Amino acid sequence: MTVHDRLFIDGDWTESTGTATLEVISPHTEEVVGRTPAGTRKDIDRAVAAARRAFDQGPWPHTDPGERAAAVGRIAGLLAQRRDEVAELITEEMGCPVTVSRLGQVGEAQAVWSWFAELGAGFTWEDERAAPMGTVTVRREPVGVVAAVVPWNGPQIVVAGKLAAALVAGCTAVVKPSPLAPLDCYPLAEMIQEAGIPPGVVNIVPGGADAGAHLVAHPGVDMVSFTGSVATGRRIGAVCGEHLKRCTLELGGKSAAIVLDDAELTATMGSLRTAALINSGQTCVAQTRVLASRARYDEVVDALAETARAMRTGDPSDPATELGPLVSESQRERVEGYVELGRKEGARLVTGGERPFPRGWYVTPAVFADVANDMRIAREEIFGPVLSVIPYDDEDDAVRIANDSEFGLAGSVWTADRERGLAVARRVRTGTYGVNTYGVQACAPLGGYKCSGVGRELGPEGLESYLECKSILHEGTACTTT
Repeated sequence: MTVHDRLFIDGDWTESTGTATLEVISPHTEEVVGRTPAGTRKDIDRAVAAARRAFDQGPWPHTDPGERAAAVGRIAGLLAQRRDEVAELITEEMGCPVTVSRLGQVGEAQAVWSWFAELGAGFTWEDERAAPMGTVTVRREPVGVVAAVVPWNGPQIVVAGKLAAALVAGCTAVVKPSPLAPLDCYPLAEMIQEAGIPPGVVNIVPGGADAGAHLVAHPGVDMVSFTGSVATGRRIGAVCGEHLKRCTLELGGKSAAIVLDDAELTATMGSLRTAALINSGQTCVAQTRVLASRARYDEVVDALAETARAMRTGDPSDPATELGPLVSESQRERVEGYVELGRKEGARLVTGGERPFPRGWYVTPAVFADVANDMRIAREEIFGPVLSVIPYDDEDDAVRIANDSEFGLAGSVWTADRERGLAVARRVRTGTYGVNTYGVQACAPLGGYKCSGVGRELGPEGLESYLECKSILHEGTACTTT
């Protein structure tokens, strides 16, 4: 039982202004395993005020960028030291298999912190350009106070992408973790203290939807960085538009994995199982539409079904487990509802979609065949282990089907010909893509086309999201870049 009774505001641990708590329920045991305060609107006000003071009056925005980058690097080192502890908290609170939590959650988060530290140390913060009327100095300055709203499915890696970039840029922040996964943010707050980040620069307030809405609309916030559902993203985008504040929105996906006829299926399935089903399909980049040619359709369906059946489902704390439970009872009901919907729509359930254990919010990975791209199971984000295998006529038809979606976040193509795969990748309208693989990289921008979001995180583009550009015209000859 992990119990916290304080919030991290203005560099210190402080009591909430309210009495409500967030109970964290294990998706594996269905028992309460943790408790934190539920941040109130007044708590959000205090956190924003602290971040505002730290930005407007504090040293952080004016600290040498190299020093800011070094502090971010110290957080990376501290996270590496506490990897197992934080990974076990993530597994306990949201059911991600512990091996994935160590490598794909905390390990990747540490890589993101490290990468931004390196980027910040060598970034061009100011340059001069010759102009007809003299010289223009172009400065990159921090955007201000950032509201970072973090989801439950990848809490450490998502917060790293937002907070590392914001800190290197010189911003201050208020982080609101999901009420389903608030436990792992507490060791992060301790690392922020230990790394020497000044008081008020980072504030962490777990809370529900009301606290999140208050944070997003708060007049003291200059920018909102949100990862979550399309429906919530639309509301946040509307609020930010009304207040003319900056926002980045990393939203949902319904990504297509195109299996070309020349693909070697054993190798393809070995990699696609991760691309499609990691974290029990509870990832926005999951490749849940699998496109197969009519010539090899039955072969692909059989291989995918065999792969799904072979994946080990069970206790997420067991290092051998590949698929853990879904995060909540309501999420399991949602997934089961889509399995039933697929049957009603006329798709053929080849395997899965069942409750394998009497306790825990588990659903075995489901593979549907005979799926048309206009079925709801092929168009709506299920956020669970449900795969739809869709037939195509030729390569052009495969690209057309892949693009026939309101989403455009991720995708992949599987082929023996790398150049052919790259040609397909250039034609599919998504923000990230893989050829015979898929993965999010710290050095490359992550974001989506269409309803999958606005703006980019990670890579130099992610840092630029937290920067304003200022042009200063003056006399002189342009000659320097710093």
